[in-house]
Amino acid sequence: MFRVVLIALAVVAFLVSVNSTVAPFFKVDEREVAIKLFLGEIEEGQYEPGLHFKLPFFNTVHTFDSRIMNIDAIPERVLTSEKKNVIVSSFVKWRIEDPHEFFKATGGDNRRAERLLSQFINKGIKDAIGKRTMQDVISGERLEIMREVAVATNIQAKPLGVEIVDVRVKKVELPEDVSDSVYSRMRQERAKVAKDFRSKGQEKAKGIVADAERQRSVLLAEAYNESEQIRGKADAEAAEIYAKAYGKDPDFYTMYRSLNAYKTTFSGKNDVLLIKPDSQFFKYFNSADGN
Repeated sequence: MFRVVLIALAVVAFLVSVNSTVAPFFKVDEREVAIKLFLGEIEEGQYEPGLHFKLPFFNTVHTFDSRIMNIDAIPERVLTSEKKNVIVSSFVKWRIEDPHEFFKATGGDNRRAERLLSQFINKGIKDAIGKRTMQDVISGERLEIMREVAVATNIQAKPLGVEIVDVRVKKVELPEDVSDSVYSRMRQERAKVAKDFRSKGQEKAKGIVADAERQRSVLLAEAYNESEQIRGKADAEAAEIYAKAYGKDPDFYTMYRSLNAYKTTFSGKNDVLLIKPDSQFFKYFNSADGN
């Protein structure tokens, strides 16, 4: 009896290895979802991972990947509310939520599901961007756009047995002809702003220079006034010293002044002075005591 059982198991194992359609059981991986058909009609779905029973030749099993999958949508040209074109690149993350509905809607073909989802996404993006300005699309409301597209796509994808996990707008670009005009306008605006800054800077510079000149004039006037006061004080002190020195020995002081006058008058080789020999200027040349 035991030998018969072993032989039967060996036969079953051989049949399974040769052709899975004759196997009385099937395996569902933890990364998969599966449905079982009876003569082409869906009999049961939502199998847990593990081994499950089926009738050979009568039951057919279809398994689908239950992991999150990506779709990189083809960049689409979309009109804003101002009737201006922008090129939008996006991608979507999705997964099979109901294998029963997924099989009925797509026949289990992932490529067909991706084509349908791409159409839903493109429509959602056109609807969301079509009611916004270019400024809002480029910089202001991208997160809100993605949220609206995800909600709208989820509603359309529900009959497919698919869940939209996330929708992302990767890039929003302007067409080449539009971008050239936009960049030209941006350059003009920047040039205008730069000119305004330079004008304000020059005006401020003139104010700074004028203030510096005023302060310079004030400082020079104050310095000149102070120097004149110091010079006057010094001259007064010098005159006082000279007066005291002259009072101590008037004759010596007179001679000293005359010698300085000679030195100053005849400092150059070509200096000529026409004067009478008996002039008071040469009194110390005429006699030692100046008389």
